[in-house]
Amino acid sequence: MTEHNTKLTSAEIACTWTGYMNDSMSKCVLGYFLKHIEDKEIKSIVQMAYDFSAIHVEKLRALFQKEKIPLPIGFTDEHDVNRDAGRLYTDTFILTYVNHMAKVGMLAFSGFLSMSARKDIRLYFKEGLQEASNLYDDSSDVALSKGLFIRAPYIAYPTEPDTVDSKNYFSGFSLFSKERPLNAMEISYLYMNIQTNIIGSKLALSFAQTSQREKIQNWMLRGTEISEKHVQIFAQALLGNHIQPPVPHDIAISDLTTPVFSDRLAMFQMALLSAAGTGNYATAAAASQRSDLVVNYERLSLEIGQYAKDGADIMIHHKWLEQPPGTKDKEHLAKKKE
Repeated sequence: MTEHNTKLTSAEIACTWTGYMNDSMSKCVLGYFLKHIEDKEIKSIVQMAYDFSAIHVEKLRALFQKEKIPLPIGFTDEHDVNRDAGRLYTDTFILTYVNHMAKVGMLAFSGFLSMSARKDIRLYFKEGLQEASNLYDDSSDVALSKGLFIRAPYIAYPTEPDTVDSKNYFSGFSLFSKERPLNAMEISYLYMNIQTNIIGSKLALSFAQTSQREKIQNWMLRGTEISEKHVQIFAQALLGNHIQPPVPHDIAISDLTTPVFSDRLAMFQMALLSAAGTGNYATAAAASQRSDLVVNYERLSLEIGQYAKDGADIMIHHKWLEQPPGTKDKEHLAKKKE
């Protein structure tokens, strides 16, 4: 990174700290995938993702050292993953996971870039955004070549521009008439949120299956139930318009019960997916114009929020929740001095 004397802003500290946590987790997960994956094409994609995460961790470690900022605890191969535990995920699931996390990465890096001022930090996030974009592009190509990419549904091309001619366009609730057909934006977000919930449900199930702690098993199983319920709600909206919901290919997990990842890493991964899901729902609600869809996204976001809060409580209980950098409590310091 370019030499600079300007100190990092609070936003830049937050973004680089979050980036280190995310990439140190990804490095552990992807390293485990590499140990067990069989398909050579998919393995090349996973290797690309692993290399990106490994490089990011080293760059951020050097940045923190230079800025004299304590290195986050993060996640390590030594404490958070057992690569020799056996095979837990199919190659198809691994490809689906990497493709999904590339999309999460594109959103994260674009947000981090927009909050950064220092040239070297902007360059780092700009490169990260490009890498995430390349990873999504290449993983999509492999999924398409293997017939694994789940496309959004096709609709008839419009024949001419049109305008909304009635306030009923925004209504999803009517005792006297059927809801209007879904528009292209609404279909797209329903489809996307079904896919992300399917990934989340499988991942939570795998963590429940391999955890040795009953409380965490129950929390993970609850996550699976929530995701499956949301899938059904979104699928019903599509079926009401004679649109077939996405049917995932073989993204199953094995019957392995030996712990693969630390419970701390598993909880962090689910917290990350929950945050991404809440963001997806907020974006979908803003883009949807039928009121019943907006209400669904809002109420389901609350359910995810409560689930994430309960997960955070578990992490706090076990002292697993790493605290982000923050300002000092000035009143507390003043009283302590007195």
